[in-house]
Amino acid sequence: MTLRIGTRPSALAMAQAGLVAERLRAAGMPAELVEVATTGDRSSAPVAELGVGVFVSALREALVRGEVDVAVHSFKDLPTAPDPRLHLAAVPPREDPRDALVARDGMVLGELPPGATVGTGSARRRAQLHALGLGLRVVPIRGNVDTRVGKVHAGELDAVVVAAAGLRRLGRIDEATELLDPLQMLPCPAQGALAIECRADALELGRALAVALDDEFTRAAVTAERAVLATLEAGCSAPVGALADVVSDWEPISGSAGGDDEGRVVDRVSLRAVVGTTDGALIRASVTGNMDDAEKLGAALAVELLDMGGPAALGEPLDREI
Repeated sequence: MTLRIGTRPSALAMAQAGLVAERLRAAGMPAELVEVATTGDRSSAPVAELGVGVFVSALREALVRGEVDVAVHSFKDLPTAPDPRLHLAAVPPREDPRDALVARDGMVLGELPPGATVGTGSARRRAQLHALGLGLRVVPIRGNVDTRVGKVHAGELDAVVVAAAGLRRLGRIDEATELLDPLQMLPCPAQGALAIECRADALELGRALAVALDDEFTRAAVTAERAVLATLEAGCSAPVGALADVVSDWEPISGSAGGDDEGRVVDRVSLRAVVGTTDGALIRASVTGNMDDAEKLGAALAVELLDMGGPAALGEPLDREI
């Protein structure tokens, strides 16, 4: 049987789904791509106005109706609430999670003059750019990578900020004039990661997808990041950045006869997050804990962020980004 992989029709979505199809074929699972247009693809309105799930709802409905067997999503586009009809079968290894600057004349962020126009449709990016104090004029834009980067090449903007993962998957990373350090700009939760869904009752297919595609470290990292998002959405909405890394630590075994030589390697999640407030400030926090507790770590960090800033300080709508 040839697996029908549902994907949005954009160049980036097709490239992402194509990578998944290649891995499935390499694992002995024939696959073909099926284009499914979403509300987000058909509208030019700001994403915040369209609502959560605009890039995934049509794909999910195609899954439920049996028109496709598998759906490939940019993980950051998924609503944080699970859909009981569907199963998150796999989270493949993550691409570069950072943001990328594409600027005129090969400039990096620090070289842009005060008043330079930087395009982004993201409240998260906007808040962190303003917090750098560079005097940049951040203007809203919407569209695919071609449209955004084209505004720089056409001289309409001095620079744009886009996801590095998108540029890499499109083979256009050389167009980035700077990859922004997460110390300057934390990415959107789950940026650079893909989510592979199938129907909840397709148990055998779900297991096969997991074996072929799933990466436990990427899954743990994005679980922690999205738990931050989910907890903040429960009480408020705000521009949120989060990034988790899985690191291996040596843990000595207490009381062992071999002393310090006795121990084990433990995988831990190191999570950082930032929230923009209505007064233009940024609230930052971080936490480290066991990989098995990734979701709890993210939720606890979100509570800490709320305690530091108070729900009344968190003001702008959460955004879904490209």
